[in-house]
Amino acid sequence: MVHKNNILTRASKKPILWDAFYKSTGTQKPLVIFCHGYKGFKDWGAWDLVAEAFAEADLFFVKFNFSHNGGTMEQPIDFPDLDAFAENNYSKELDDLEDLITFFRSTSNPFQAEIDPNELILIGHSRGGGIVTLKASEDHRITKLISWAGVSDFGKRTATSGELEQWKKDGVKYVLNGRTKQKMPHNYQFYEDFKANEHRLHIESAVKKIAIPQLIIHAKDDPSVAFSEAEALHSWNPKSILFPIENSDHVFGASHPWKADHPPAPLEKVVEKSIDFIRQ
Repeated sequence: MVHKNNILTRASKKPILWDAFYKSTGTQKPLVIFCHGYKGFKDWGAWDLVAEAFAEADLFFVKFNFSHNGGTMEQPIDFPDLDAFAENNYSKELDDLEDLITFFRSTSNPFQAEIDPNELILIGHSRGGGIVTLKASEDHRITKLISWAGVSDFGKRTATSGELEQWKKDGVKYVLNGRTKQKMPHNYQFYEDFKANEHRLHIESAVKKIAIPQLIIHAKDDPSVAFSEAEALHSWNPKSILFPIENSDHVFGASHPWKADHPPAPLEKVVEKSIDFIRQ
């Protein structure tokens, strides 16, 4: 079963657009929630094929757009709402994930017969890997954690460093989206929110508190997030599993749009390892 573009409405917050992939068997399955990365979205590249693979493995797989990722309910692909993107920050993404988890564990969730409330796995790609790591360290409902090309330090990312005085003076700075050619705005509130919540957003501290099984998957030749960040994550939690991917990149060989009917080989390896980890 595939349920695309469902809307989670929230009081005083922007809605969240989400998809669910699962086999309708009437038996409860582990819930897997996937978080996209920076300038990402749930329908990017091969993510639908990834979702299908998890569903075939008898898992209940959910992917979603962060509420301020720049997409809209009507246009979830690409970024028509740059005003929302400008107002995004790490705290909002953590709030989005919290609300989605709470919804899927509530009685208002229409899929209760298909979801095991005692098994909740988070997967995050790139910046999403940092978000799920923070969430796993503070939420006892999460039972396993997986990062794909995950970041190890939000403080060193371009969104929280650079020409701070000029950023503060202008109130906004722009990052070019190489795919869409849009100049994507970051309002200065992003930095202010990071500084106000710096302790909560410190990934190293979060990893050192994690007691649940943790899998770190990272391409050794990742040009966007260096493999050394995966090694750092692993060093902070020696009980974690570090799984390197050879001869690949930040998105494990995928691209957008993805026309093939199966994922690229490196991404297939990522999915296979993740499913094996969940089943252990």
